[in-house]
Parts: sequence; structure tokens; C-alpha cells
Amino acid sequence: MSYDYDELGLVAGLEIHQQLDTATKLFCNCPTERREPEESVRSFTRYLHPTKSELGELDEAALEESRVDREFEYLAFDTTCLVEEDDEPPHRLDSEALDTAMEIAALLDCEVVDQAHVMRKIVVDGSNTSGFQRSSLIATDGEIETDDGPVGIADMLLEEESAARIEEHEQGVTYGLDRLGIPLVEIGTKPDIRSPEQAREAAERIGMLLRSTGKVKRGLGTIRQDVNVSIAEGARVEMKGVQSLDDIDDLVENEVGRQVELLDIAEELQEKDAAVAEPQDVSDVFADTDSGVISGAEKVTAVRLEGFDGLVGREIQPDRRLGTEFSDHAKRHGAGGIFHTDELPAYGVTEDEVEALREAVDADDEDAVALVAADAEVAEQAIEAVADRAEVAIEEVPEETRGANEDGTSQYLRPLPGAARMYPETDVPPVEPDLTDVEPPELLTEKVQRYQDDLGLGESLAEQVAYGRFMTTFEEAVDRGIDPTTAAGMLESTLTELRRDDVPVGNLTEDHLLSVLELVEDGDLPNEGINPVLTVLAEEPELTAEEAIEEAGLGGVSREDVREVVVEVVSRNEEQIEAEGMGAFSGLMGECMGELRGKADGEVVSELLREEIGKRT
Repeated sequence: MSYDYDELGLVAGLEIHQQLDTATKLFCNCPTERREPEESVRSFTRYLHPTKSELGELDEAALEESRVDREFEYLAFDTTCLVEEDDEPPHRLDSEALDTAMEIAALLDCEVVDQAHVMRKIVVDGSNTSGFQRSSLIATDGEIETDDGPVGIADMLLEEESAARIEEHEQGVTYGLDRLGIPLVEIGTKPDIRSPEQAREAAERIGMLLRSTGKVKRGLGTIRQDVNVSIAEGARVEMKGVQSLDDIDDLVENEVGRQVELLDIAEELQEKDAAVAEPQDVSDVFADTDSGVISGAEKVTAVRLEGFDGLVGREIQPDRRLGTEFSDHAKRHGAGGIFHTDELPAYGVTEDEVEALREAVDADDEDAVALVAADAEVAEQAIEAVADRAEVAIEEVPEETRGANEDGTSQYLRPLPGAARMYPETDVPPVEPDLTDVEPPELLTEKVQRYQDDLGLGESLAEQVAYGRFMTTFEEAVDRGIDPTTAAGMLESTLTELRRDDVPVGNLTEDHLLSVLELVEDGDLPNEGINPVLTVLAEEPELTAEEAIEEAGLGGVSREDVREVVVEVVSRNEEQIEAEGMGAFSGLMGECMGELRGKADGEVVSELLREEIGKRT
């Protein structure tokens, strides 16, 4: 559905979180490489609780998180240190990360602060062993351009990345400490965005600027976008964890639609003088139920929603209803979800049981009833959460933090955090950023043009290289005198082909790639040998490029050795040559290359084959 965003008063902003590609973490000397869970060498557990700010206040979001009783397990690796375990104070702010952050600030046209102070931001969802995230304001008041006008940059912070969520289980959550502490920048725009399309363009522009530094990590999960959206009569909602730029415009549009529907529902409920009754135990109604979901529950609780009939099942986002919002809140307390009378009878619940349920809670035809079936404590807490959310539905669109779903919708996570979650970090001294040697890097858009004008790459290949993950490797290869077209082809085309063939190209280091390219440039490895040599190196990364050549059976052959193979192939196909002349070249070229198995350069083979065919025609 299309909306008049100006009329609705759409206001949106972005928060971009980008990991930096530094050698060590932000507050310790541990490496920033990611690890697999099975590589962990031990684990430990923690329980986290919120603390009051210096003003004696408790953050509402942290307080709600703490109401869910969970145990947090942390997987430690052979590189994990005491800082990551929160058993030792953090070290000084990493200078490499600070330099990169200032470079990014220059690209965003920001003002860098005179002194950067580290703050603690309360986080009790287990994603940090300390119960807080360390963050430092680095720059403010920048601006980027979009087709629909400028978008201001409110601030840029340098933060430590959270621990990686491995799995969620009945007792709590397991995290990996390999990601915890990786430096990242958080870039917050001003609320200048007025359409879904402008939100996506702004995110793309910021992403391009970040990658232009050549100092940010690439790959899934290394950059995340949060989107803040509100409309004039609605509320500010923060949607977290947007993984793909392609999802941003859909998320903004769907959130606008959700708020429009919630406002319509609130207006209708107010006209009906809707109300929410006290939750009650209705286990007796389902004592003999055949519903498999309900029969195994320890307790069934329900709440009468006066005037809600037909509205709990109303769609407010694609495949999400008001009842789904209620269910999100119930799930926060351990319930599997809720049932409601707009969808019953179903799930094994009969018409007679629905009538008995309505009678038990004194619901009439204009009322809806929501119920939760779970363990006793969970059922009681979950139905209270549903009742609280239903009360809000009568009045307004709630301010809240929501999680972005892959289908462009979102789900409730927690209330919006407040100022009470921030307080100073006393273990890390402030730093004074030095802008003396900071120079903004060449933009990716400028690189694309330079690769075409100066290096002779085609437009498509130039864009692939500039925006690809091997851009810095390409730059280093060119600096070493390697042919740009050869380097670009290997880094963008050859590696892609090998990846599709399930070759573990992730094992290839920059040294591997540059060594292979240098061997090609020096004439020690023909272009046709690149694929097999890279395959060997990917499967046996401890080898050198020279050793991989031998392992692949690609020891170089002399020109005379090549001629012998060509003469043999030509002799076997004399009848075809007599009939087709030089028209037989293509087929015989493939046969020659097959015989040589990448040991000879294609140009040499081509030259000698044409010469031998010419002798026989």
C-alpha cells in the first residue's frame, strides 16, 4: 500500500553500526578474527542484573530484561583474555580504531570532539559479560547528500561490539566471546529522512563512505542498520538489526502501515469505551480438552478484552496482527504465544470450549478473550503482559524497540532505553583525538573512475573491484606492478567460481593471493594455472604458492615441450585440419590445453598451434 508520507508526517533516522578491521580489540590486545563455536576451549556462566544510574534511576529497558530469569553461558577461546571475561579492567582505547574513526568522521563532514570520554551503557541481555557496553562520542554535526536533500549526521561513536549469540535454550542464552570487543563505529543521523527511499539511499551512501576507508570488516553481520521511524500521531519506534540495505525501505513502509493501523484500532476502541479486565485462571474450562497445545499446560490464564472483538485478529503488517503484538509480549515471559477468540475455534479448541471460556470471563459478543497456556508462573506473567499491551492499544501507539524480520516486518523486543542507562567509565582515561595526520580517503565512486581511466578496467569490473571485499588487495597488487586486469579477474571472477565449486576460499590469505599474482606476473605460472593453484592453497593453506604449484602438478614446461604436445595433437587430427583448415583451431586449442593441464600459458599454446596448423594447410 502506498502512503502520502508528507501528510502522515513521517520522520525517520538511521543508526549504522560498522565493525572496524583492526588488529586488536578496542580495550584489550586480543585479535579480532571470528572463531567457530567448536573451537572454544572452555565456558563460564553469569547472571546479570540492572544497576541504578548516578542519579539513582533504573533504565526501563534494562529493568524489563532483568525480569526474564536467564543464565548466560560464554564460550571462551585460546585467545580470550581477562578483560573479555570482565575479570580485569579494560586497557586504553585502541589507537588504530580511533584513527579509523576520525577518518570516517572526516568523510561524514563531522566535527571531532576535543576530548573523548568512555561511557558505560547498561545492557543486561547477556551480550556483554560486564552488563554494559563501553562507548565513546568521537564526532558530531556532519552531513551527507541524498537525491531528496541533505541528511544530517547527529553523532558518531566508537564502541565495543557485543558477544555473538550462538543459541538460545531453556536455561538462557549461549554467547561466543570471539566477537566481544571488536571495535565498531555507530553513526546516527538526524531525523531528516522523509521517505522509505531516502532512508535506503542514506544508508547506501554511509555504507559507501565506510568502505572507502578500506579499514572496515566485510561479510554478513559486520554491518547492521537500526531504523527509527515515527509518524505525526504515532510514536518513535526503533527497529534493530537490519542486515540488508534491500530491507530498509520495506521496513519503513511497513512500520508506517503498522502505526496507521494501530491508530485506527485505538480510535475504534475509544469509540466503544473499550477496557481490559483483570486476568484470571481458566484452567477448569480446559480440564478435558483435546487440544494438544493446551492439555499439556500446567495452567491456563485468560483476560477479557472489552470491545476488542474482531480487532485482535486485524492485520497491521503483512501476516502480523494485533494479536501477534500481544503474543510478542507473552513470549518475552517464556510463553509459546497466545490464543484469542478472533481465531478460535482452532488448534483443537472446540466451539463449546470457546463458549465456556467466554462465560467464565463474562465476555459478551463485542468482547475478545486472550489466553495463555503454560507453566503456572509463566502463564500468570505472560497474561499480565498481554493485558498491559491491550491497555496501551486503547490509547496510543507505544514507543518501543523492535527487531527487524527478514520479510520486512518487525516484532516487539523491549521498551525504548532512556538516559538512565549511560554513566561514565572510570577505568579508561579520556583521550584527545589528534587530527594532524588524518586525510579523507579516496571515495569508492572515485576509485571506480580511476580504475577505468588509469588502469584500463571496464566499468562493470571496476565497480566489482572497488565495492568488493578484495579492494585493498587489488590496490596492493597494482602497487607491486601486477597487471590490473589479471589481478581484478582473479580477485572477482576466479575466486567467485571457486567458491561456487565449494572450494574453501575463506582459507586464502592476502599473502596467498598476492604471491600467486606475482608468480603469474613473473611468468612462473600461466593464467590457466591460477585455478588449480588457488584450490590447493585453499585446501592446504600452510603451503607457499611455489609449493602449491608443485602439489598441483604445474611445474613449468619449456616452449619446446609445449611444441611437442601441440605437434602430437595436430598429428592426431590431420584429417580435420585438411577439411576445416584454421576452422579446426578452437577445438584443437581445447585439446592442447587439456593435455598441458595448465602448465603452459594460453598465448604460447595459441601461437604454436596456429603455426603448426598453418604448416598443414
